[in-house]
Amino acid sequence: MMLAQRSRRTAVILAWLGVLAPVSGFHKFYLGQPVWGTLYLLLSWTPIPRVACAVEGFLLLAQPSDAFAPLETSPSRAKEGLDPAQVSALGTALRELDTLRQDGLISELEFEQKRRQLLDRVA
Repeated sequence: MMLAQRSRRTAVILAWLGVLAPVSGFHKFYLGQPVWGTLYLLLSWTPIPRVACAVEGFLLLAQPSDAFAPLETSPSRAKEGLDPAQVSALGTALRELDTLRQDGLISELEFEQKRRQLLDRVA
């Protein structure tokens, strides 16, 4: 399931509203962090969430726009920089690596490490 585009402006406004409102943590729900949002709501009778909301509001504002939503991946953005030949080569390398794992020539840990290295080159 793809996450919808989150607005940094909305997240900052919700965080700063947490400083002024009697309850805080709505920015955490907006950002897809319901556990933290619930914790903020439960601690709303203390000044801790208000201070955290103020700090997080500034931190959200200071983040670059491309780093704002790291969990977000859209298919169009994922396909922009990929060359079909590169994808084909990656598929071949992953199949060969899997064959080595199935033949018992490398361990599961080695397979996972090499697989991640290959995928990190593309990303």
